Amino acid sequence: QVHLVESGGDLVQPGGTLRVSCVVSGMPLSYYTMSWYRQGPGKQRELVASILRSASTNYADSVKGRFTISRDTDKNTVYLQMNGLKPEDTAVYYCNALEPILALDYWGQGTQVTVSS
Repeated sequence: QVHLVESGGDLVQPGGTLRVSCVVSGMPLSYYTMSWYRQGPGKQRELVASILRSASTNYADSVKGRFTISRDTDKNTVYLQMNGLKPEDTAVYYCNALEPILALDYWGQGTQVTVSS
């Protein structure tokens, strides 16, 4: 059984930094495309960043240069480092794992990030 558990969400001031984590169990992390999505109040869920099996990364234009996705295969954990946070980054952040062959999709429960003074 595959489980994704996010943590690290918090209330931060504009311009602040935060790192959220996603601990993965039940599968080898490096086999999957791992992504962070977010859903702000009244908004649709959107893709924020992905790290592929090759370890190459992709980012939404809105977070390029501010956010960094990474993984630690020893800890089976994916991270999203967020710098220069803006109020519009306020959202529930979800971890996603996509199995490449069967296109199986797994989600975590989400972690709340609030950017406000």
